[in-house]
Amino acid sequence: MACSLTDPSRAPVAFGRRTVQQLFEELQQPEAGSRLRALASLCDLMHDPERIYHTVNGGFLEQLKVVFKDEDPSVRAKTCELLHMLTTHSIGRQALLSSSLLPPLYQLLDDSSSSCRRNAHQVLNRLTMLRAGANALLTLVPKLVLRLREEEDEEVQVLLLSTLSSCSRLDALPALASDGVSLLGHKLSHCSPDIRREAAAAMMALSVCEDGKRQVCEEAVLPVLVDLLQDKYIEIQANAAGVIMYTVISTTGKRQCLDLDVIPILLDLVSKDKEEEEEKERKKALVMYSLRALTALAEAPDGRRLLLEQLPLLVMRSEAADEDQDIRRAAQNAVRVVTWTP
Repeated sequence: MACSLTDPSRAPVAFGRRTVQQLFEELQQPEAGSRLRALASLCDLMHDPERIYHTVNGGFLEQLKVVFKDEDPSVRAKTCELLHMLTTHSIGRQALLSSSLLPPLYQLLDDSSSSCRRNAHQVLNRLTMLRAGANALLTLVPKLVLRLREEEDEEVQVLLLSTLSSCSRLDALPALASDGVSLLGHKLSHCSPDIRREAAAAMMALSVCEDGKRQVCEEAVLPVLVDLLQDKYIEIQANAAGVIMYTVISTTGKRQCLDLDVIPILLDLVSKDKEEEEEKERKKALVMYSLRALTALAEAPDGRRLLLEQLPLLVMRSEAADEDQDIRRAAQNAVRVVTWTP
């Protein structure tokens, strides 16, 4: 019925369609070691999409609710790892969202085991790949913001920020109501580039709505963002430029950014460099956001005056035959606004 056990950390696995069922039956064993071996074998099997299909359609997911509450932290962590493997495929994400496992999964965010917390956050982050997943987690946003304030593990912070970003792109209000702008503002200066990148991405999601723009201005976040425009990582620069792009739509945002002398920095970012094609693609978002920010700043008299002095640079990007079409259109729009007269 089963193959011989060659790896003591794995359970014997039956052949054929009974494989998944047999391993889930092993989860009912009283010995923690047996449950761990069964979970390890299940994790191995979930690399095969067909096994994920059997697990989901065989109704086995609900059986994990019991091991979520296992006394052994290793069992709880391995259970979350299994769910993470399941959610690598859309069918697994959809099945988890339709199950009753989300409430007990949320409780594991406060688990005493750091491995368990990390694995639980990986599952939640996977769920936000679906719009329905991000929507399901909106009620959890205040708890996620609180966890971000308390969590020290760098990898978990990155996962938390990424999840908050996905949820906030759908609806920024829960994070804004939870002091999200202030908390993210502190993360923008973190020594980890991954945390800076994800914090700036989440801040960009919050800055889309009017209340987000207001809080970005009130919390004195713009000086930090202007500094990030000169970060050595393009993704961080692009996310910072995105926040500025949204914030300068407001009058207060324009005034603060002009006081910070941001126009020369943005112009430097959109200057035509001799880059490799791969580098151009990575920089496209940065250039687009910077051009749109400059366009909004040109609506202010001081901004227009400064940009009129640098008009040849914008014209060059708007007319270059080899220019990316989206960038060329954004540059053309900037030129129109800068040269507009009543």
